[in-house]
Amino acid sequence: MTERVVLAYSGGLDTSVAIPYLAEQTGGEVIAVAIDVGQDGEDLDVIKQRALDCGATAAEVVDARDEFAAEYCIPAMRANALYMDRYPLVSALSRPLIVKYLVQAAAKHGATIVSHGCTGKGNDQVRFEVGLAALAPHLKVIAPARDFAWTRDKAIAYAESKGLPIDVSNKSPYSIDQNLWGRAVETGFLEDIWNAPIEDIYAYTQNPDSGLDPDEVTITFEAGVPVALDGETKTPFEIITELNSRAGAQGVGRLDMVEDRLVGIKSREIYEAPAAIALIAAHQELENVTVERDLARFKRSIDQRWGELVYDGLWFSPLKNALESFIDDAQRHVTGEVRMVLHGGRATVTGRRSEASLYDFGLATYDEGDQFDQSLARGFVELWGLPSKLASARDERIKGTS
Repeated sequence: MTERVVLAYSGGLDTSVAIPYLAEQTGGEVIAVAIDVGQDGEDLDVIKQRALDCGATAAEVVDARDEFAAEYCIPAMRANALYMDRYPLVSALSRPLIVKYLVQAAAKHGATIVSHGCTGKGNDQVRFEVGLAALAPHLKVIAPARDFAWTRDKAIAYAESKGLPIDVSNKSPYSIDQNLWGRAVETGFLEDIWNAPIEDIYAYTQNPDSGLDPDEVTITFEAGVPVALDGETKTPFEIITELNSRAGAQGVGRLDMVEDRLVGIKSREIYEAPAAIALIAAHQELENVTVERDLARFKRSIDQRWGELVYDGLWFSPLKNALESFIDDAQRHVTGEVRMVLHGGRATVTGRRSEASLYDFGLATYDEGDQFDQSLARGFVELWGLPSKLASARDERIKGTS
């Protein structure tokens, strides 16, 4: 029986040369699978034809943009997922979805091997392979760039020797990964962490100093899910797409950070995530209005752990699934509207309202109509500070006897 390999195919140099190389190494047939998660760029039909021209036995393309938005991006927003308090999990979110379709393709074509184009230094190798181990542990994994020390120079030479239809003359000096939730840029001159990013590396965002007039937007949420912009009902995909455009035009969502990779090294990354940053900011503010204090405090620890699990490739883990149940319950009352101003690289909340609001004007006001009984505060403060008072007295007593 002929061996079959399912390849996660992007249409770029690395995965294109992987097609004939994998066929040679395994003696089998290669099925290329390309997933549209909102990365724009080339038409998927063009990518599909390139895979076939490079020697794939079959090529499949999947439009997963709506699914990615609703089932991956929005859960990340509900978890306020920011790795190291900054990174909105751009690449990490797309990998489990790609894994899902690789497993489906393997079952459809009777493949026993799955392949990806990740190197041994990055996080994505973990995200792909741990995901595959969870969903289809019987599948073998081959990663040419990692397992066969596949360098860029080797890839170019191999492509030329095989006459593959790949133009490498205008190859970007950067490594770029992008999808609906954002864009990640690394390598090149950015590897010197003293070098400032230049304007040419950005694509999702305009210069924050572009001089555009402020853009005011109202986002409507139901149970923690954005459902409308400026009163117009939209799907998650439509909302994220529009906010990428509007917030991006104002320079919102630019990040320059040195992050801790899962493999143990530090890496300098430039991110653009206009919709992600705007939506998370709006969602956090609505939670401030609608989520009770102790629940909100505890959820912040849950949010952080959720983000770490997804960054570390554990999307399909039992803990991540259990945390989802907690988040679902915590979002029951996160319904209402948040008004934001997008301008000068910032998404600033200027208003919030909700039928489920815990904000009581009568208790909060310092003006006429104040309903807060301040006479209760004295006893409360004394009782609240009693443990600290007793401990301090104990310390003084012990000090005096020593």
